[in-house]
Amino acid sequence: MRIRIFVIICSLSVYINAQKTNLAPSKPVTDKYFETNIVDEYRNLENVDDPQTLNWMRSQTAYTKSVLELIPKKDYYLQKRLEIDKRQGNSISHLKISANNKYFYLKKKGDEKVDKLYYRNGFSGKEELLYDPVHYKSSEPHHNFVINYISPSWDGSKIAISMSEKGNEIADVIIMDVKTKYIHPEIITNGAPATFDGIRWTDDNTGFFYVAFSVTDPKSKDFYRNTRTVHYRIGTDPNTIREVFSAKNNPELNITSDQFPMILNFDLEQDYYIGMVVDYQTYRKTYIIRKKDLLEGKNNWKPLSDPSDKAKNLDIIKDQIIFQSSYNSPFVKLCKTSIKNPDFKNGEVLVPEKKDEIIKSYRITKDGIYYTTTKNGVEAKLYLYNEGKDNPIQLPFPSGNIELEINDEKSSDVWITCSGWANDEQRFKYNLKTNTFRPENLAPIAEYPEFKNIVVKEITVKARDGEEVPVSLIYNKDIIKNGQNPLLIDSYGSYGLSSTPFFAKTYLLWVNQGGMVAIAHVRGGGEKGDQWRLAGFKATKPNTWRDLIDCTEYLINEKYTSKEKVAIWGASAGGITVGRAMTERPDLFKVVIAEVGAMNILRDEATVNSQPKEFGSAKDPEEFKGLLEMDAYQHIKKGVQYPATFITGGMNDQRVTPWMPTKFAAKLIADSASDNPVLLKIDFDGGHAANVPIAQRYANIGDMFEFALWQLGHPDYQPKEEIKK
Repeated sequence: MRIRIFVIICSLSVYINAQKTNLAPSKPVTDKYFETNIVDEYRNLENVDDPQTLNWMRSQTAYTKSVLELIPKKDYYLQKRLEIDKRQGNSISHLKISANNKYFYLKKKGDEKVDKLYYRNGFSGKEELLYDPVHYKSSEPHHNFVINYISPSWDGSKIAISMSEKGNEIADVIIMDVKTKYIHPEIITNGAPATFDGIRWTDDNTGFFYVAFSVTDPKSKDFYRNTRTVHYRIGTDPNTIREVFSAKNNPELNITSDQFPMILNFDLEQDYYIGMVVDYQTYRKTYIIRKKDLLEGKNNWKPLSDPSDKAKNLDIIKDQIIFQSSYNSPFVKLCKTSIKNPDFKNGEVLVPEKKDEIIKSYRITKDGIYYTTTKNGVEAKLYLYNEGKDNPIQLPFPSGNIELEINDEKSSDVWITCSGWANDEQRFKYNLKTNTFRPENLAPIAEYPEFKNIVVKEITVKARDGEEVPVSLIYNKDIIKNGQNPLLIDSYGSYGLSSTPFFAKTYLLWVNQGGMVAIAHVRGGGEKGDQWRLAGFKATKPNTWRDLIDCTEYLINEKYTSKEKVAIWGASAGGITVGRAMTERPDLFKVVIAEVGAMNILRDEATVNSQPKEFGSAKDPEEFKGLLEMDAYQHIKKGVQYPATFITGGMNDQRVTPWMPTKFAAKLIADSASDNPVLLKIDFDGGHAANVPIAQRYANIGDMFEFALWQLGHPDYQPKEEIKK
C-alpha cells in the first residue's frame, strides 16, 4: 500500500513539472491592426493538420488523461449519472405532436447508450419503437450515430430523422413511412436541422423545407456561408432540391453570404410563409409570400418587417400578425397588425410591457393567446389574453421555466412543461373551463432522496457600476457560511441567450459532494431582455466578465466561499467570460474550466464560424479594440501566477475551432509562473460538446469536476490524502 501511494504522489509531481519541458512549438507572427502591433506567439498551431501541432495536441491530451487517472473517485460523476438514469427508468426528449395528435419522441432507457425513436397514437396510445440509430449504416464499421432531431409530417404518416455522429453539425436526414417503417433510400446530406431551424413540412405532407449548406466540409472557411432554404419532395433525388429562399434565388433581397435565410414555423391554416434573414441579431429582416405562389415556383417574396421595427416572434392568425415588440421601449409588448398593411412600429398593443417581467413566448388557441413571462430569466409565469383581458394562471408549482405546446389555433388544447434548478421536468395539460392542470408525463417522475436537502435561492448582486446582476444559488439547506465551501460558478453571457432553469443534476451532484453552485446571469445574456444583451456586446463586453468577477467577490465577502475554493466554468462563448475573468483577476479564482471555449476571439475572422456581427470585426478600428479587450489568449502575461485550468476542445467542432483552446493552453503553460496545473483535453472524435452518446458526455463533465474538486482541496479527490491514512 505505501509503495502504491508513493508512486501516485511522485507521479503527480513528475507530471506537473514535466509539462514545462513539453512546450508547444512556437512560430510567432506579428500583425499590424491600424496603429497597433500584435504578436501571436502560437499562430502556427492554427494549422491543426500540421503533424507537429497534432502531435502536441495528442501528447497534451494523453498527459491530461494520465493525470486524471491518478485522482481518486475518478468515475464518480459518470457512474452516479448512469445510476440516476437507471433509477428514472427512461428519459424523454424531442417530443413532437402531429396535427392529428400522434406523438413522436426520443426515449433512452436507463441502461441504454443512445436515444431511440418511439411513437404512440395520442397520449394514451400504445408505445411503439420506430427506429434504433444502431441500425443506421450498420454494415459499415466504426459508426456511432445518434438521433439529434426529428420532424413528423402534419398527418404523422412520415417522419424525418436527423442522424449525427462525432459532434458534427452536418447530419444525414432519412425519411421513414411510419405505418410500415419503410426507410426511403434517398438520404439528405447537406443539412443540419438540429442547429439550423429544423424541418418544415408542406401542407400536403409530400415534402419539406430545410436549410441546406453549400459547403459540407466543416474545415472550410465557407462552411457557414451561402446557406439557402430549399424544398425537397419525398422520393426525389436530394441533389434536385429547389432553392426557394436564398441569395441566388432572390437577388433583389440583397441577402449576404454570411446570413441564413430561413422559413419560420407556420400552421396549416395560414395562407402565407414568413421568411427571415438570420444574422445573430435580435431583430431581423422578414419577408412574406403566399404558400401557393412559392409552391408553384414563384419568387415574389415581399418585405414584411425591418430590424428598426424591433419586432420578433411573428405569427399569422387569419388576416392579422401577432408579434412581440420592443419598439421605443427596452421591455416587451405583445402586439398585432394587419397582414395587408403591416405597421409594426404602430401596432395595436394587446399586452403592454411588464417592467419586472419579460414576455418570453406565446401560443395562439381558439380561447385566446397563452403567453409566458420571465423575471431575471429564472422566475416564470403563465397568462391568458382574451378579448382585452389579461388573466394570470396559477401554476401547479413555482417554476423557473415554462414551455408551451398547443395543437393549433382552432383547438383549446394547451400543455405546459415546468422545470427548475431542483425540480424535475413535468408536463401538464391545462383545462380552461375548470382552471386545472392534469399531469401528462411521458417519462416517469423518479424520487431523488439524496437531493431533498438542496435548496435554490435567487438573488441579485450589485455590480461595480450599480447594475443588479441576477445570481442563482444552489446549495444544501444546512450550509455553513465559513468560507470553506467549494463553489462552482457557471456563466455564459453572449447572443442574448438566458441561462434558463432546468433540472440540473449536474449541479445537484456537485452540491452533494459538499459544494455550492452559482449561476451568474451576466450581461450579454437575455435574462433582462435586449437591453441586458446590449450591455455586454462588443464595446460593452467587459461588463460580461466583470459581472462574473463582482459576483465572485460578493459570494466571498458573504463567506459562502473563499478565493482558494472558487472554480469558474464557461463553455463556448462563455470562454470569453471565464478567460478574461481569470486574466484580469488571476488572484480571485483557484480553478478555471474553459469548455470548448472561444479563447482567441481576435482571430475569430480566421475561423469557420466567424461572427463579427456578435463580437466585432478586426477590420474596424473601434471593433478591433473591443475584440482585443475580450481576447483571453492575448491577455496572458508572462510571469503571472494563474489558476489551475482545465481546457477542452473538439476536433470536429464547427462552432469553436479546436486551435482556439489549443493556443490558449500553449501560451498559458509557457507563461504562467504558478505551479498550478494546466490541462488540455482534445476530443478527437467529438465536436461542440453535443451529438455524442450520453455516457461520453457524462464522462467529459466528470473529468472537469474531478479536476476542480482535486484543486479545491476536496479530501475525496486528493491522492496525497491516502498517505496520511
